[in-house]
This record gives sequence, C-alpha cells and structure tokens, in this order.
Amino acid sequence: MLRPILAALFAASPVLAECPPAPDISAEMDALIAQIGEVENEMAARPLSNAMWEQWLRAPDRRAQELLDEGMSRRSSYDFLGAIAAFDALIEYCPNYAEGYNQRAFANFLRSDFAAALPDLDRAIALRPRHVAAIAGKGLTLISMGRVAEGQDAIREAVALNPWLSERRLLDMPAEPLRDGIDL
Repeated sequence: MLRPILAALFAASPVLAECPPAPDISAEMDALIAQIGEVENEMAARPLSNAMWEQWLRAPDRRAQELLDEGMSRRSSYDFLGAIAAFDALIEYCPNYAEGYNQRAFANFLRSDFAAALPDLDRAIALRPRHVAAIAGKGLTLISMGRVAEGQDAIREAVALNPWLSERRLLDMPAEPLRDGIDL
C-alpha cells in the first residue's frame, strides 16, 4: 500500500536531480535558544519549543515536505514500518536534511529498535548540531539501551540549549545501567 502512495507523491512532484539545500534556520534558532533560556517556567517555554519544531520541520522543497508529512502521518497512526519507508525515501532524496534522520530515529525508537535509532540521531545532530530534540532523543535512546550515564550527558547538552525539556527529569535517575530500559 505504501509504495503506490509514495509513487504517486513522486509522480505529482517535479522531478529534480537532487534535493535543494535545507533552509538556513540558524538565525531563527539562535533567537529561539536565547529566548527560551530567559523564560521563567515551562508554560512560557512551550510556544518557543513549538517554534523550534516549526523550524526543524521546514523541508527543502515540496517533494521533501510531502515525504516528511507522509512519514509523520503514518507514525501518528502507529504504522511505523510505513513511516520508516517514507523517511527512507526522504533521506534518499534529501540526504542532508536532518529532520528525515530525526523522524526515522523516532519511528525506530517507538518500535524499541534503539540500535537503528542511534545512528540516525547521530547523523541528524551532525547536520544540525543544535537540534535540541535530536540531542534529547539520543539521550533517551542511550538510556533505553542501558547506557544511562552517556544518555544523561546527551540530555545535559540538550538542556543547556532548552532548560525546560521534560527529559531533564532523567538527570536525577541513578547513572547505573538499567536492566529493562526505562518506561517513557
């Protein structure tokens, strides 16, 4: 079922030899990170966190946006394999767009396939070093793999950029490896 949908998306989009560069969101992210560091509570930080997501989800072109939206829609309806297929197509088309990797990692995380999620998170962070959600996601993934101290280090890095992340609560847990992961 997914292949016909993806084929239709590609057919409806102009054929491009390659994906254009991802939008430069550095100025917007600088401003959001500065603002979120100054707010007084989590409620005031929420709109700023949402604005960060709006920036990360700006795909390079219409074709990439359609693939991203398809993957996110499938993930929202618990069709994780369909979501991964859409994100695979997005990454193949736009290998330098961080959000494709971040979203595929999230789909794999939800499937408890942490070993598949981790390299995608590393790639997303390499492409967007201040991608707070990917950094926090890496922390959650490492903790879920029993690598608690490493995971907490990643979460500290994310919290330095956004002190209101809900993942900050995991900094208080013992840094010993967990036997059965964590219940997120």
